[in-house]
Amino acid sequence: MGKILVTGGAGFIGSHTCVEFLESGYPVIVLDNLSNSKQESIRRIEEITKKPIDFYLADMRDENAVRKIFTEQEIDSVVHFAGLKAVGESVEKPLEYYENNINGTFVLLKIMREFGCKKFVFSSSATVYGMNNPVPYVEDMPTSATNPYGYTKVMIEQILRDFCAADPDFRAVALRYFNPIGAHKSGLIGEDPNGIPNNLLPYIGQVAVGKLEKISVFGDDYPTPDGTGVRDYIHVVDLAKGHVCALEYADQHKGFTPINLGTGHGVSVLEMIHAYEKACGHALPYQITSRRAGDIASSYADASLAKQLLNWEAHETLETMCADSWNFMQKNPNGL
Repeated sequence: MGKILVTGGAGFIGSHTCVEFLESGYPVIVLDNLSNSKQESIRRIEEITKKPIDFYLADMRDENAVRKIFTEQEIDSVVHFAGLKAVGESVEKPLEYYENNINGTFVLLKIMREFGCKKFVFSSSATVYGMNNPVPYVEDMPTSATNPYGYTKVMIEQILRDFCAADPDFRAVALRYFNPIGAHKSGLIGEDPNGIPNNLLPYIGQVAVGKLEKISVFGDDYPTPDGTGVRDYIHVVDLAKGHVCALEYADQHKGFTPINLGTGHGVSVLEMIHAYEKACGHALPYQITSRRAGDIASSYADASLAKQLLNWEAHETLETMCADSWNFMQKNPNGL
């Protein structure tokens, strides 16, 4: 069995996916520059799985570093998480986002071509559906974006589409994630962002544990049941399992395939706050503030293609997502 190179494997989704690959019997190599993660998570993946990981502290844009990995290891496939991912920051630093996310992917594909490595699973995003598609989102809808981060996902999907067209043996699955939350049952790994979190769940967690004062709810005048934004939240372990299925699919199917990974139903910001209150056992202070630019009212998946092609579906409930997130927060109030 060839080895899987996981870029960004020390991060939130990457670390949980490494666990699922290792537990499914796949050997894993991790490349990460630790710009938004910690090496401690690699040690904890090993603790959970009782299996070793070859870890390379390197940047995916460093061609020599990536070539060295391919020279030293027999890489059979690449699962690509590495990238900058904060929407607001991407608006302030568009060049950094385009340079890092697109150039990094470009280097990976170039080295893969050099070594005859033909399987690629890409961490894409529901942001590629842009502002104008009706929910639920279906994979054949036109893609667009509202910010540089989103456009890096749109562009990388296009690069993969073109690369697959040029090399009939290449296979790429672009997994369009919705909103991953939760943590591993052990509480050893979870979402541990640097600085103040950009995403709702780690922010709620830090309010629950007393590190932040209150939750800001951006807008309560959307055309949704309670006026707050609706999103499709998926347990990170369900999401991680989807990558194992995607790699098995890529084994058998050539070409470019985009696939949604979501639960197929939306949860509002207020519903999420109340579910988390239940998990942590106390009320959470929040305030309603104005809408954020570029936010849409509702985003949720049509998840039927994942069921059809990958035989995958999300199983974990919102209660479990919040309970697992709270468990991780309590065990790691200051992060990893």
